[in-house]
Amino acid sequence: MAPPDTGIAPETAPGLAPDTTPDVALRHIVAACHADLLKYRAVVLASRRPIGIHQTRVALRRLRAAFGLFKSAVDGPVVRALSAEAKWLAGECAPARDLHVFLNETLDDVPPVVRRIGNRLAKTHLERARTALAGARFEGFHRQLDAFVTLSPAGTHERLDEFARTVLGTRHDKVVRRGRKLGALDERRLHRLRIAIKKLRYAASFLRPAFASPLARPYIEATVRLQGALGALNDRAVAAHVLADLATAARPTEDVARPLKALAKQAASGSKRRRRRLERAWTDFRKAGRFW
Repeated sequence: MAPPDTGIAPETAPGLAPDTTPDVALRHIVAACHADLLKYRAVVLASRRPIGIHQTRVALRRLRAAFGLFKSAVDGPVVRALSAEAKWLAGECAPARDLHVFLNETLDDVPPVVRRIGNRLAKTHLERARTALAGARFEGFHRQLDAFVTLSPAGTHERLDEFARTVLGTRHDKVVRRGRKLGALDERRLHRLRIAIKKLRYAASFLRPAFASPLARPYIEATVRLQGALGALNDRAVAAHVLADLATAARPTEDVARPLKALAKQAASGSKRRRRRLERAWTDFRKAGRFW
């Protein structure tokens, strides 16, 4: 539901170079994501500003993406546990962000009765996120991340640029395979393509410092646009969940059946426009030159 984070520079951790080893690179990336998580967690706990919950989810998503990216080089129970905790926290924050996007970005005109229900529900979702982000489980996660980034290097001789060429090539080829006959892909295959491009996009952003190439920025921007176009097609599925939550949260005196039906129709409109956007994004991606 939420649009993908589109910034490129914040995804690049400082201190990375072509000869950095993968395990050291992962710890640099995790440290940067952890700093972002703490920064925006503070916003969530102190205010209702949407940027707090959105960027908190982005930081958690980047953490999970980083652990998955380096799995072949750095794996074990600690990494798997950290990834699982990031997934849980992201899930606790998701309802607040999805509701805000649906009511304020997806729809053009929200009836007052739905807006009232949405405001009540938003408070509940925000409290759920705050409880997760302020609890003992988060504190344990925070301490584990601190401990992870201070571990000594593994002493391997693999270079980041060598690791990156293999990973980026594999992930790029997977996206190309998933996107064949794009116009004929059903919802299930489009979802698989969306997951593949998301993994490629994060991999390209994280591993960009291993290559001094002017092709990196346009390539990453092409992956961002493609991920966004695929995400827009997925809005209907997320909208159905949000509408169901709104219906459940309505009081007996609030007749929302007709307004919610109209909003469902509005959320589902524009499928042809979204498909055209996807086709353009796919064409741009296929034209983008590899930078590794």
